[in-house]
Amino acid sequence: MSAHPGTAAVAPGAPPTRPRPTRHEVPTGKRLAALSLTALGVVYGDIGTSPLYAFREAFNPEYGLTATPEAVLGILSTIVWSLVLTVSVKYIGLVMRADNRGEGGILALLALLPRDRTALVMLGLFGAALLFGDGIITPAISVLGAMEGLEVVAPAFADYVVPVSALILLALFLAQRRGTAGIGVIFGPVILVYFVTIAILGAAEVARTPGVLLALSPTSAARFALSHGAAAFTVLGAVVLAVTGAEALYADMGHFGRRPIRLVWFAIVLPALLLNYFGQGALVLRIPEAVQNPFYMLAPRWFLYPLLAIATLAAIVASQALISGAFSLAQQSIQLGYSPRLTIVHTSRSEYGQIYIPEVNAALAVGCLLLVIMFRSSSALGAAYGIAVTGTMAVTSLLFYVVARTRWRWSRLRAGALTAVFLTVELAFFAANLLKILHGGWVPIVIAAGVFLLMTTWRRGTRNLTRVLTGRSLPVERFFAEVEERRPHRVPGTAVFLTAHTGGTPEVLVHHLRHNKVLHERIIFLSIVPENERLSVEPLPNGFFRVVARYGFMETPNVATVVSRCCRETFENIDDDDVTYYLGRPTLLPTGRTSMMRWRKLLYAFLARNARPATQFFGIPPTRVVELGMQVEF
Repeated sequence: MSAHPGTAAVAPGAPPTRPRPTRHEVPTGKRLAALSLTALGVVYGDIGTSPLYAFREAFNPEYGLTATPEAVLGILSTIVWSLVLTVSVKYIGLVMRADNRGEGGILALLALLPRDRTALVMLGLFGAALLFGDGIITPAISVLGAMEGLEVVAPAFADYVVPVSALILLALFLAQRRGTAGIGVIFGPVILVYFVTIAILGAAEVARTPGVLLALSPTSAARFALSHGAAAFTVLGAVVLAVTGAEALYADMGHFGRRPIRLVWFAIVLPALLLNYFGQGALVLRIPEAVQNPFYMLAPRWFLYPLLAIATLAAIVASQALISGAFSLAQQSIQLGYSPRLTIVHTSRSEYGQIYIPEVNAALAVGCLLLVIMFRSSSALGAAYGIAVTGTMAVTSLLFYVVARTRWRWSRLRAGALTAVFLTVELAFFAANLLKILHGGWVPIVIAAGVFLLMTTWRRGTRNLTRVLTGRSLPVERFFAEVEERRPHRVPGTAVFLTAHTGGTPEVLVHHLRHNKVLHERIIFLSIVPENERLSVEPLPNGFFRVVARYGFMETPNVATVVSRCCRETFENIDDDDVTYYLGRPTLLPTGRTSMMRWRKLLYAFLARNARPATQFFGIPPTRVVELGMQVEF
């Protein structure tokens, strides 16, 4: 940790007032039931609302398919086996094993890679950037897909779909400050009612046309692909909508843990999804005209309004999965040094991973509202949706291969065979969606490119700035020699100088001594680094101490707590109120001779100016802080 903007490389968050729960504890009993219900509401809303539009979109006129029995069974079979391979086998069965101290998501996976894999790191960052784009698109398409039921229930209300969707999204983002725990208490029962409802509606239709169950065989998908050729390939751009949300359940793992997410998938979500998809297919086999909106046409006329209300509430829930995932990704990017400090609010006393980040929430809200106004329908947004999802999934598969080889010591054959299967499916989906670049597919690419630029600029700028400050740092031996020679006046008390380096003299200290001509009787060089060990104290000459506090992945350091512990365990009779914290407030000048282009230096300086103050971020008492200004060319 240091006083300069590069402090984003250390663990993030507001100072916790409680010990962090052990992530490896396996929930049981009532706690497991409560977490499972909350996870159902937060994690599975996205993939759960895919039946609103996925099967319908496969028969969009742009694909040139008609609702023939072969096409219906082929598309259903493709959806079923996509869910099995992508969600059940890949994410639930395998990828969720690759957690970083309980945290999931592509950045948690990235943190498990060997540090010398630069190309993979860049690929992983772009995958994470795509997922941020997904977090903007998901709420928009989910709410629009639900509200389009108005056109079925009452066609006269069609003009209200967009404004009502915008109002719902605005209310959703305003509610985020309550946290996933507070929201999940409401969303869990809602999404449970939704899954039970769609399962019953689907099962009733399957009972009328049991022949639809032939789609359970993968041969139905194979026959469809062989007989329809190019059309079967392009329709994958719609089929992929059935598996959207898979990456979100991995990113949300830190909110609830592995066991509740797996339990809910196999016990509730997967059976309900399959019943509803097969119900839609059975309805279209019986009444081909129902392909215009088979989800709502499954319901009897008297149940249309209740179904619209349930689906709308479920769509709001669906938006939560990616919003919560975006919060987790943002926190991870801060900890890994790819983002400036942000305001991280812990919203649960028992589940450490449940957080709220106001800055990310505001950015998602603005992006979602703009997409609703620009595209105005779930069909138009479908093209934008697919590229973000499939791109992130493919990157996750590649990173999974490396983790399986380096961390789990799998053989090339074992890891390579599974990765090849996953990539075959995901790259086929991705290629099909690339055909939609001009019809909205550019949206997630532009968003991802912007996020990727910000992340890499922050990382590179921080490294350059650290290199400059390290070069300006005075070796401790030389500094102590000067102290011995000058013998500056020593005043009572303890001074803490925050530094990103575990060697050398903090520049803020040199700056302080040069201008104030005095030193405290006891001086601490405090560094916080992201490792798994804990506190170490090294005595130095002349009343100086070097303290290194080590925090694990996603843990939150609190400087005041660290110093208080030092005062108790290392020093005697030291009052916390007698400690002064010294921070540097650098003015960044993009005129130095570093490898960054000037426009990226200006961008980095802008991000640094708008980062959360170090006093808030690291839990430093603001009334005991002295900030020293200095100019730094980088």
